[in-house]
Amino acid sequence: MNLHADSVAVLTAWQAPDSQQEALRQAFLAFLASSPDACRREYAPGHITASALVLDASRRRTLLTLHPRVGRWLQLGGHCEATDAGLREAALREAEEESGMTGLRIDPQPLHLDAHPVTCSGGVPTRHLDVRYLVHAPADAQPLRSAESLDLQWWPVDGLPSDVDSIPHMIKLALGTGHSHEP
Repeated sequence: MNLHADSVAVLTAWQAPDSQQEALRQAFLAFLASSPDACRREYAPGHITASALVLDASRRRTLLTLHPRVGRWLQLGGHCEATDAGLREAALREAEEESGMTGLRIDPQPLHLDAHPVTCSGGVPTRHLDVRYLVHAPADAQPLRSAESLDLQWWPVDGLPSDVDSIPHMIKLALGTGHSHEP
């Protein structure tokens, strides 16, 4: 299965946790139906991306990256690559690359969806349709900052930086009883 087909299958099967997420799920599916290139970073109208909310083994801290282009603390993630078998694999690859950690475990289903305007490396305004997964770090995991980040650090889930947009909501979903916590 290719990345586009996997994205359609994942989002078709996903049970959104609320009406806002369901509206985004429907919008993502419509976007995917509009073009076979909807997962390619070169697709100017926008593209599907994959992110990871990484929690430590205690589930009391999340790993955030200080993004060089955006200038804010964000969850790990980014563009899908042609070599990614699917969204889940893309999110895990991004988490491993950006954290430098091994032994990460990723939940089988998405945690959250988000659509936001962005200017990618080509300098053209576009939008990211971000599919976000919950990723679990092993005990004693030590992140190593990559060149894709200005900084990388663990933050207490109840002591996040002030400008983190939807991360508190994702943490509530991740720690809530309605979401699977194991792959």
